[in-house]
Amino acid sequence: MALPSMTPKDGVAWITGASSGIGEAVALELARRGWTVAITARRLEQLEDLARRAEGLPGRLVAHAGDVTDSASMEHVVDTIEHVHGPIALAFFNAGIAPYVRAGALDIAAFEQAFAVNTLGVARGLAAVLERMKARGRGQIAVNASTAGYGGLPKAAAYGASKAAAIHLCEALKFDCDRLGIKLQLVNPGFIDTPLTRKNDFPMPFLMTMEEAARRTVDGFAGGGFEIVFPRRLAWIIKTVNLLPYPLYFWLVAKATGWDKRTD
Repeated sequence: MALPSMTPKDGVAWITGASSGIGEAVALELARRGWTVAITARRLEQLEDLARRAEGLPGRLVAHAGDVTDSASMEHVVDTIEHVHGPIALAFFNAGIAPYVRAGALDIAAFEQAFAVNTLGVARGLAAVLERMKARGRGQIAVNASTAGYGGLPKAAAYGASKAAAIHLCEALKFDCDRLGIKLQLVNPGFIDTPLTRKNDFPMPFLMTMEEAARRTVDGFAGGGFEIVFPRRLAWIIKTVNLLPYPLYFWLVAKATGWDKRTD
């Protein structure tokens, strides 16, 4: 039997990486639907600006500075949120970075940073909320990964690997979460028009606005299954391509990204 989705009556929502991009848009969408949303990032000023933008909506945003690369910071944020605003019913682990990596100058620091935020940042957030949700016997957690985690893409060795690890982490933990009464979901966006993607110098098919991505994400929180994925057309194309033999896979990806014409 499918586990129930949480509602504003069950407690508050918590979003990491909420100062920009999908996190910002999802926070505003949840507030439109009546949630009190605790928004977390390192930059408190941006969070406070975002909270002011939500004034007048049915719900509200409350700013709590925190760093997903610091376990103690995550524990402190959760303690504060639950003490001040009530139990966290819905957690969306969204913080992420996307460093470019090329084989000619392999940047180990980029790998360390990507995994510290995109993978271990999720694990730290999970560690901070899972015991509380377990004690209550209910809760909902969503992790923002990416369709880039489905298979290797040019320049995405660090980003894609960290997102693939996040996907694997969610798949593995779902078995336990189901038994604990905690609904665990995986959000796999395609190309969304965010500050992260605006630096891309390759084609981005089916590019979606942050607002539409937020609507689909929150709709998925309310009634979706394990994977919330959009745009679906792109996701199914990528999933299909990843079933192909490697020679054909590499040829198609090089063609689709324009990598076959690169000279740098």
